[in-house]
Amino acid sequence: MSLQLTDVTRRFSRQAALSGVSLEIQDGEFLALLGPSGSGKTTLLRILAGLDRPDAGSVTHQGKDFLQMPPRERKVGLVFQHYALFRHMSVMENIAFGLRVRPWRKRPSRKAVRERVQSLLQRVKLEGLGERYPMQLSGGQRQRVGLARALAVEPNLLLLDEPFGALDAQVRVSLRRWLRELHDELKLTTIFVTHDQEEALELSDRVALMNNGRIEQVDTPAELYQHPATPFVCEFIGRVNRIPLKLEHGRPLSGEWRLPQPAWSNGLHEAIAYVRPEQLSIGTCGSKPMWNAKLRHIYLAGSVAHLNLHVESMDLTLEADLASEELHERGLQPGMELGVLPRAAVLFPLRNGAGEPVAEARWEWREPGGVFPALVAQR
Repeated sequence: MSLQLTDVTRRFSRQAALSGVSLEIQDGEFLALLGPSGSGKTTLLRILAGLDRPDAGSVTHQGKDFLQMPPRERKVGLVFQHYALFRHMSVMENIAFGLRVRPWRKRPSRKAVRERVQSLLQRVKLEGLGERYPMQLSGGQRQRVGLARALAVEPNLLLLDEPFGALDAQVRVSLRRWLRELHDELKLTTIFVTHDQEEALELSDRVALMNNGRIEQVDTPAELYQHPATPFVCEFIGRVNRIPLKLEHGRPLSGEWRLPQPAWSNGLHEAIAYVRPEQLSIGTCGSKPMWNAKLRHIYLAGSVAHLNLHVESMDLTLEADLASEELHERGLQPGMELGVLPRAAVLFPLRNGAGEPVAEARWEWREPGGVFPALVAQR
C-alpha cells in the first residue's frame, strides 16, 4: 500500500500543526514518525486514519485520492496509546467489534467472526483470555487486545499512536520486538508514532523525524544517527557534544583542533560542531595536538562507560563513551588528566549576528584513516 503525501498542511487557529509535509510510504514498510510533543505526528496519523482532514495538500494511493475515501474503505487499523477498549465488553467482543459493525452485506458470519477472533487471540498470545474483561488484564495484555482488534478488519495500513506509552520499560521492550516480528509475518504497512527515539531506531525501516509541523529528515535509523542532516537532528537523535568553533580565514578551529577549509562562503566567523560521545578519541595528556581534559566522573551503564570530561582552556564539558572493558584496561579514574580530540564531526556555520546554524551549509568531517592510534592513559 504505497502512499504519496504531497504538501500536506493543517492549521488549528493560528498554529500550524503541519506545514507542507511531503512523504512517500512504501508498501510493506515500517515507518516511524518521531519527534517531540507538538511536532505534528499524531495530526498526520489522524489524517491518514480519516479522523481529520488537511487544509491543503494531497494523499494518493496508487493514483487515487486517498482523502476522498470514507475511513471504513481505507482498510486502516488504528491502535491508541491508552487502549480505548470497551470496558463492558469481553476480550473476544472487543476484538470482534470491527467485524460486527460492518454493513450486513459485508459482515462475516458468526462462525467466521469467532474463528477469526480465536486465530487473533493465538497470534497475539492471549489464548484462554477471551472471556475476560479489559480490567482483568495487565497493561501489556490490554495493548495486545487493542492490536488484535485493529488486525481483525484485515487492514492494509496499520497506524499506531504511541501504543507503548502507558507501559513500563520492560514490557515495552518485549512488546515492541514482538510487534516487529508480527509486522514482518503479516507483511503490513505500518506507521508508528512515538517520541521515544530508542523505539523508533530499533523498530523501523525508516524514520521520519518531525519538528514544528515539518519533516527534518527521512532516512534509515543508521543514516539518521550517523549522518544527521540538520542541527535539530544532531541534537534530537542520540547524545551529542556541541563544540563552538572559530573560523580563521574560513578554516574551523578550536584550540588544538584545526580542520580543513570547507566550501563555505566568505565572511563567516563562527561555526558549531556536533560530535557523538563515541567519536571522541581519548589519549595521554599532552600527547599529539589534543585538548587537555580532566576526567570528572565515570558512569557505568553495563557494557558502556560514560565519561564526563572538562576542557578547562575552553570551559567546555564533553561526554565520551568507552567500552567498560577498555575502561578497566586503561585504568581510568576520576581526577585523571587526559588528552581528548574528535575523530569525526558534523559542522554548520553560524549566521553572523544571529548565532543560528545554517543547515544548508552542512559539512561532515572524519579523521583521515578513521581513528586515532590507541593511546594508553596515564595518571
